[in-house]
Amino acid sequence: MVQESNKPRVGIIGAGPAGCCAAYFLKDDCSVVLIDYSQPMRTILPTGGGRCNLAYAEYDFRELVKYYPRGEKFLYSIFSKFSTIDTVWLFERLGVTTYVQQDSRIFPDTNSSKDIQDAFLRQLKTVTIKKERALRIETLKDKIKVVTDMDSYFFDSLIVSTGGHAGYEMVERLGIKIVPPKPALVGLVTKENLKSLAGVSLADVESNGMKGDILFTHKGVSGPLIYKISSIKARDNMPYSLALDLYPETFDLQQLFNDNPHKQINNLLSEFLPKKVVNYILKTLCIDEELKCHRITGDIRDLILENIHNFTVNVVGVNKDGEVVTAGGIDLNEVNPKSLESKKIKGLYFIGEILDIDGFCGGFNLQNCWSTAYVAANSILDSNI
Repeated sequence: MVQESNKPRVGIIGAGPAGCCAAYFLKDDCSVVLIDYSQPMRTILPTGGGRCNLAYAEYDFRELVKYYPRGEKFLYSIFSKFSTIDTVWLFERLGVTTYVQQDSRIFPDTNSSKDIQDAFLRQLKTVTIKKERALRIETLKDKIKVVTDMDSYFFDSLIVSTGGHAGYEMVERLGIKIVPPKPALVGLVTKENLKSLAGVSLADVESNGMKGDILFTHKGVSGPLIYKISSIKARDNMPYSLALDLYPETFDLQQLFNDNPHKQINNLLSEFLPKKVVNYILKTLCIDEELKCHRITGDIRDLILENIHNFTVNVVGVNKDGEVVTAGGIDLNEVNPKSLESKKIKGLYFIGEILDIDGFCGGFNLQNCWSTAYVAANSILDSNI
């Protein structure tokens, strides 16, 4: 092992998943200083509902990149070096065993994000942690200087891993382009008043060529399918309309009317959809909920079918409650995908969600953190051999 005084000095701004992971890969061969005003790995605690969905069981990196609305091509090189199987291997080395849920999401056996935090902290005892707020980055002839609210530090290499909500101003001062961040993986606020449906969920809804569950809220719509749509449309101008097929299966509504002539329309439709949804649709169409099936005309039938298969809402905003992922960050044209080093400033690296990379729900954004941390750390180690 290299003597401490001869080790390359590496600074890491941001002690989230990406920053702590990079520190782990560097700790034996470099003198590492981790700078963050908050507790290390704090941001991982709420992930996966507190269970930490740390990856997704897609082991072909060529397929894995397809789960990222922004960054797919950029990640190709990165995931070829460190992908899902490497993540599982990493956590085994950290003493964390994992399991794959039925929907392919990977969790620790203990279902505890706190255990992931503790596993990293146990490994980072040789890393110097400065609980300070980084204010400014300055480039010198052969060093990079970080100014905090308490002191100044000089490094041979610097990794910036401040996440999707911070650090942009420091980087912009260096002349590095930022793609303005927008909320992603969020619930959508609708022009329509859907409060009467709040709390109602529907499975296997289709929209925009995708299928998944949705949840109606007091402000609009949410749930896994909506998170995907909000991610894909993160940069779309609002308002925009969104069509949802609430019941994608084929069924002959006229035949059902013929077979149940004296049944009320709301009771018949409630065999397919929650009654609150049925009543909302009928009220919107000004159709009497108690109308008998034998009195429904072909025009009314078609209107009902259109509103089931093409339930349209107008999106006017996003619900940022609980938002943790953003679309935007360091312009990927500013970064070498093979090393994650800045193309403009030697020795400066960017990893994790500060990059203009974001994935769907399912462990993809944490995979971005683990993989970019590995690639940047190994680039630094290779450059110091």
